[in-house]
Amino acid sequence: MTAILAYIPLLDPIPVFHDWWFLLLIPLALGISVIYKAMRVPDLREFWRQVAVMTTLIVLAMIAGAILLTIFVRVLIPLIPVE
Repeated sequence: MTAILAYIPLLDPIPVFHDWWFLLLIPLALGISVIYKAMRVPDLREFWRQVAVMTTLIVLAMIAGAILLTIFVRVLIPLIPVE
């Protein structure tokens, strides 16, 4: 009971998804793509193909951003001279 009382949303991670939280990116990107393309696609025959393309682009952009930020934090920031 005390563990529930000590839980602070947005500060403490949910223990269930603690090790696998990054896999939630795929359903999130899929949901965003479906909603966006449902409003923007003029012809529904190409709807699922465009949803798949947009989902793939979102996931690849997030992976590229994570790689670039990792390089920035681990390689470039330590090179900055400290006075």
